[in-house]
Amino acid sequence: QVQLVESGGGLVQAGGSLRLSCAGSGPTFSYYVMGWFRQAPGKEREFVAAISWSGGRTYYADSLKGRFTIARDNAKNTVYLQMNSLKPEDTAVYFCAAGPMSLGAPYSGSVYYSEEYDYWGQGTQVTVSS
Repeated sequence: QVQLVESGGGLVQAGGSLRLSCAGSGPTFSYYVMGWFRQAPGKEREFVAAISWSGGRTYYADSLKGRFTIARDNAKNTVYLQMNSLKPEDTAVYFCAAGPMSLGAPYSGSVYYSEEYDYWGQGTQVTVSS
């Protein structure tokens, strides 16, 4: 069981930065793959980034590579999403999610599919103004 709470969202001007945090609870946090997804009004939920249980592998949406960075601190039961050079199209509710260790290489599960994740936070709003 993992409970997730996102924080760090807010209003930022284009070109600015935000760091989102996802605080997890439960003794098994370290054994979950963690992902970030986002959903803008009127759009489908989309994959943003993911990180393996050990932090050794990271995954990013192609369009976000170089701007967003995911990291985790298992000692603090927290996963982060550093967002730089923000654009208005980054405006969305950002969700963190926890999935099984079998997601991502070298395993068969896909970190890119929201259906693969078991637990979700309530989301935090990120608004980027132009």
